[in-house]
Amino acid sequence: MSAAETAKKDIPGNAPENVAPEYERLMRRATLAAVAVAVILIALKGTVFWFTGSIAMLGTLTDSLLDGAASLLNLFAVRASLAPADREHRFGHGKAEALAGLGQSIFIFGSAAYIVFEAVRRFLDPQPVAYSGSGIAVVVVAIVLTLALVAYQRHVVSQTRSLAIEADSIHYRGDLFMNLSVIAALVLSGYLGFHWADPAFGIVIAALIAWSAAKIVINAFDQLMDREFSEEDRERIKDIARQHPEVVSLHELRTRTSGIYSFIQFHLELDGKISLMEAHRISDEVENEVMTAFPGAEVIIHQDPAGIEKLTRLQRT
Repeated sequence: MSAAETAKKDIPGNAPENVAPEYERLMRRATLAAVAVAVILIALKGTVFWFTGSIAMLGTLTDSLLDGAASLLNLFAVRASLAPADREHRFGHGKAEALAGLGQSIFIFGSAAYIVFEAVRRFLDPQPVAYSGSGIAVVVVAIVLTLALVAYQRHVVSQTRSLAIEADSIHYRGDLFMNLSVIAALVLSGYLGFHWADPAFGIVIAALIAWSAAKIVINAFDQLMDREFSEEDRERIKDIARQHPEVVSLHELRTRTSGIYSFIQFHLELDGKISLMEAHRISDEVENEVMTAFPGAEVIIHQDPAGIEKLTRLQRT
């Protein structure tokens, strides 16, 4: 088994020192920004809902309340996930993000059900929406703030691949569509007299919320169950290893993700006549190439004499 000595020194909790502090800063700033935006939107939407009684506004207010709670949860989850590996958690604490994502999804599904319940009640007892102008103004402000937040979150996710930040980003991307739906509902109900529009758009918003929650569940479940990298990334790892002129082949490639950290391990097939020192050098070179392609990954390589896998299978049969 081989790992480059210098690389090992650079891996606290599986992320290189020159990468980990920047990742941590980005993720912490993203969680604080999400909480700040959620607080502002809750205050604005809560005030407008008080005056309008709009079910569509209630839908987006409820979503903002849950976004705020989820963002607070993410703040603590990110802090836990970034804690370095210790004696009891040798692979780090990255799965705290996946657990936070599952926790978020439960509340999100609950909010969707509540909005549908209120929308059905309003269908049975239609009521006009008041103060549509103020509602539209608040939603426009919400769209501007949400666009800025989503842009920053997408930047952070592109750098860190954080599931917790991605979950928050899914919420707020859904908010953009929800807010546009609220504007449509307020115009149709408040100005044109189509009172059915408000609860109808409320149901649409609930469906968007539930769909976002489903995607979070899938992503979190994949991490908790150690799902393999995409086939494209696995082929990329194989290509990197096979491009080394002294590598014969590789097998037993295994990959998984935990929070912002990735784990890659495989058996490298080398000429059985070379020395242990040469085998160590080759595997170190391959490892460094893989780590360059997958920053922050922990790479573990076991060296095998070429053909040993086939020989082992024959012996077993």
